[in-house]
Formats: sequence, structure tokens, C-alpha cells
Amino acid sequence: MNNNVAFLQCVTCKKQYRADEIEYTCPDCGAVKGTLDVVYDFKLVKKQLSKEQLARSNETSHWRYLPLLPVTNPDFIQPLKVGWSPLYKHRRLNEILELPELYLKDDSGNITASYKDRASSVAIVKALEKGYKGIAAASSGNAAASISAFAASAGLPCYIFVPKAIPQAKLAQLKAYGAKVRLVDGPYDDAFELCMRESEKNGWYNRNTAINPYLAEGKKTSALEICEQLEWQAPDVVFVPVGDGCIISGIWKGFNDLHDIGFIDTFPRLVGVQAEGSSPLVKAFREGKDEVKRENVSTIADSISVGFPRDQIKALRAVHQSGGTFVSVTDDQIISALKLLAEKSGVFVEPAAAAAFAGLQKIKDSKKIKPGQKIVVILTGSGLKDIGAVR
Repeated sequence: MNNNVAFLQCVTCKKQYRADEIEYTCPDCGAVKGTLDVVYDFKLVKKQLSKEQLARSNETSHWRYLPLLPVTNPDFIQPLKVGWSPLYKHRRLNEILELPELYLKDDSGNITASYKDRASSVAIVKALEKGYKGIAAASSGNAAASISAFAASAGLPCYIFVPKAIPQAKLAQLKAYGAKVRLVDGPYDDAFELCMRESEKNGWYNRNTAINPYLAEGKKTSALEICEQLEWQAPDVVFVPVGDGCIISGIWKGFNDLHDIGFIDTFPRLVGVQAEGSSPLVKAFREGKDEVKRENVSTIADSISVGFPRDQIKALRAVHQSGGTFVSVTDDQIISALKLLAEKSGVFVEPAAAAAFAGLQKIKDSKKIKPGQKIVVILTGSGLKDIGAVR
């Protein structure tokens, strides 16, 4: 049995809870301001995890970092491949961009071809540990496909709420995995609210972003891998596509956890990239606010099309603490970045992933990064997930 979690802590009031005392968010601060951090007993972690042990490990997934993950019963881990994704240093692309230390962290090879598998792999374990008889999620597509696959593997009924505008490839995945799908006549934010109500009413485990504190623990594993793949050196800058904000907050937590166990000495700056037609966090950051206003959104990058980011507190905290920034890119810039990546590096990603690369191009043009810096771009999903956008 593994139990290295010390407590859960509210991001706003800092109240601490036992892991068995609370399920989702701080009751005093609410669903948005009351999101929870998972805090570990790092003395225990350091006894179980070392650089030398990792160098000898034959585990080629993110479960190589099991002591730094919130798993009590490893028997519930599903055999599906997640993590330990490649970190490409592509000479031809780097020469074109004049960035010799540029790396691409490509998560398109996960079991459902997206970064969301990192979170779902942890969520399904927690659902089984807690004895739930069903699991639910709202999504624009990738998270839904991801949890549907893990639920199918575990034999757990899965209930999905997605906008009717979901890309057909992602809808096909849901149907193939046997999920019970509710198509919502509205944006992702409407699907989220409906999922919240139905999960509570029916007693399903809620996989929703930010509401569930354990999702960030899966999403942080990319940061752990990046540092190990760079021989335990943190990069200088990391570009992350941002919708709800859970990936960027998770990645920041990963770097912090590594620092707390003494594996790295420095931190990267994080650059959160949103589509111009869906950029509430960009606006909040520029205005110096600690929360966002809900807005109507429209972008080709469906995976980051979010009008009211649920992990906004942690996402803004991550960028502020890292000394980074938020930027927005147009749909034309996203498609241009997608084409450049595919044609010059052979890496084919969906629009949301290409947004991070478009953000790199924008920052580079403004002279805010230096050619010698180690730069990582997080590529979150395969281009095969949204062929319509590419066409």
C-alpha cells in the first residue's frame, strides 16, 4: 500500500483537510476559489524515490514516479500506456527558428492520443479506491475520450457530457469505448454545469477539471519527465496550451514537487497560451486580477475553448509564481503553427497543441526569449483528433 499524501489544502483559505475527510473542493471557499492542492509527506517520498532508482527503472510510463502520486492501492492502476512521452530536439526545426535548445514534449502517443490520459489514469484509480460505481466527466472531447478508455479498461460505467460541436473523431472514440454520452446544446461550460449536477444526483465520481484535486497530480508528471529527460535540469521556459488551466497548474506543481525533494535547483518560466477567441485568463493576467470573467468563446482549437476556466486560481498562481506570462494567438496563427510543425518536424498535432507552438513564435518575435535558453513546448494531442480543423 502507498500513502504518501500528507493532506489536501485549499488554495484560498489554506485550510488543511485529511485525504479521507473531503472529496472535491473546500466547502468554505466554493467550487472555484476552493480548489485543493495535494500535499505530500516529502520525507517519505525521498525514502522511496531517488535519481539512482529512476535511472535503473524499467517502467516506461508516468507510474515510474509512483511515490509522488496519490495512489493508495496500485492494484487499481490500469495497464494502458500513459506518459514517458518523447522529448524531441529537432535539429531542422531548431535551425529554422534559430532556437538550438528547443524541445517538443509530444503526448500524442498516449493511449487515447492526448495529454488528458495522464489525469484520467489517476482519476480511475481514485474512483476504484473509493468504491464508486460510476464515473462522469464534462469535456470538449479529449478528456471525455480519455476517461472513457480508462473506465472501459476498469469495467466502470462512464457518463460523458460534451457539446454537440465535438469533433467527430473524438465522438467516435467515446462511442467505441461504450461511454454513455449526453450531447449538450451549448458550449463546454454548459456541459460542465450539467455534469456537476448529474454527478451529485447520481453518486458518480466526478472527474471534472479543478473540481477533482487529483487530476493535477496526473498532469504534473510531464514536468517530472522533462527534468529527468534533461538530466535533472529544469528548462528555462515552458509553453503550455491553456483552456481550463489544469495542465499549466499541474506542470507548475510538478516542478515544485521535484524542487521539494531536491531533484532540481531552479524553476522555469511558464507561458500560458490561449486562443484569442477564448482568452479569459490572458485578460485577467493583463488586468492584474486573481479571477476571471465568464465570456462567450469561439476558436478552432476546441480543446482549449473555455469561457470560464475552472482551475483559474491555480493557473494564475502558476504563471505569477514562475515569473511567466499569458499570451493569446489567433486561429490563423494556430493553423500556421500546426502546418509548420508538421512540415518541418513531422510532428502532427491538433489545433490546441499547435496553440502552444504559436505562442512560442509570438514570444520569439517579440524578443522575450534568448536563443540559448532551454525551451520546451507542450504538445497535448494528435492531429488525428480533429481532422476537420486541419482540412
